[in-house]
Amino acid sequence: MRRTIKRGSALLLTVLLGLSLTACTENEGNAESAKGASSSSSYPEKQITLIAPSGAGGGIDGTARLFTRMIEETELVDQPIVVENKPGGGQSLGLAEFITNDQSNEHKLLLPSTPIVINHLRKEGNSPHSFRDMTPLAQLVVDYNVIAVPVDSKYTDLKQIFADLKADPSSLTIAGGGSPGSIDHVALMMPALRAGLDVKKMKYVPYDGGSDSIVATMGGNADVLLSDVSTLSEYIKAGKLRAVAIAAPERLEGLYADVPTYREQGYDVEVTLWRGIFGPKNMSQEAIDYWEEKIKALAESDEWKTELDEKGYVNAYKNGKDFEEYLVKQEEQMKEVLTQLDMAK
Repeated sequence: MRRTIKRGSALLLTVLLGLSLTACTENEGNAESAKGASSSSSYPEKQITLIAPSGAGGGIDGTARLFTRMIEETELVDQPIVVENKPGGGQSLGLAEFITNDQSNEHKLLLPSTPIVINHLRKEGNSPHSFRDMTPLAQLVVDYNVIAVPVDSKYTDLKQIFADLKADPSSLTIAGGGSPGSIDHVALMMPALRAGLDVKKMKYVPYDGGSDSIVATMGGNADVLLSDVSTLSEYIKAGKLRAVAIAAPERLEGLYADVPTYREQGYDVEVTLWRGIFGPKNMSQEAIDYWEEKIKALAESDEWKTELDEKGYVNAYKNGKDFEEYLVKQEEQMKEVLTQLDMAK
């Protein structure tokens, strides 16, 4: 009887020991599996390329290089980020290359601005691509269009310019960093339509980028210039150009504090020039989450805020979802304006 009990106890002990060992093995296996899953989440694995769809020296290029420098200085991203300029077509060429080439490359980002919305809507120079062909990751900053003149110009405000254009719509040469229907052109046409000007007779001369239009104006080849706050700042500081109107909802601080808005001068218009970060359309959720976390951290950092204040940018961070919703609304606004100009496709 005792032998039977001992044998039963020994058998039970053996079974329990086996179950315990099995459980331990399974737990170790699960831990190793979790560890393996964690270690496999290694995005980004290599250098990031940030495409700026413009030439060197303009607002897009400046924002892209500021972004990469601040990401490096704040040590938010382990991998290096390099800026690659792809100018042409008012951002259309860089946009097309980003969307059509190497579509699965998650180590490639794009930093465009408002013109990609306009280019898709207008019938001349129409771009087949839009923000819907990418993954919006974040809106970084907003900038505003500025109407400026040479520092020795007789014009000190927008009403004076419009008075001469009303008398003779072709009397002034107006330079902008994009073709008719571009953001620079639209930023002038919106108040001009409010003023009742014959916009089709106005002499607008397009240049491929803000830098070229600035050089042309300072060289005496244009009477009026359409550009943006960040691009013009160094020329305003140097006393080479004078800003006479800004398309912001209210006056800015600092360098542009004395520049009246369109609204102050009687034209109920504002034009927001956003700059944001996009990834490929089929970007993985892992990569999306990574960049949203990093960009949000940068936008909230004191270092970033200080740099933006110095350059005249407005810190207007939006996450990917909110940014996409805003893009839909801006698309509706721009389509309405282009339709009035008979430029919508």
